[in-house]
Amino acid sequence: MNWKLWGAPIALGISTAIGLLSALVGDGWWDVVSALALGAPVAVGLWYGWRRT
Repeated sequence: MNWKLWGAPIALGISTAIGLLSALVGDGWWDVVSALALGAPVAVGLWYGWRRT
């Protein structure tokens, strides 16, 4: 597998899965974990979007 090409999308997919599962698991610190894990792909998308302009 070409990790240079597929490494970042796989990492963002894993981050999203962790965020969704932690949001379902519980409250308290799990909410912080889910917010950070689900915010990471959004932050990366915004960063690349602003970088292109």
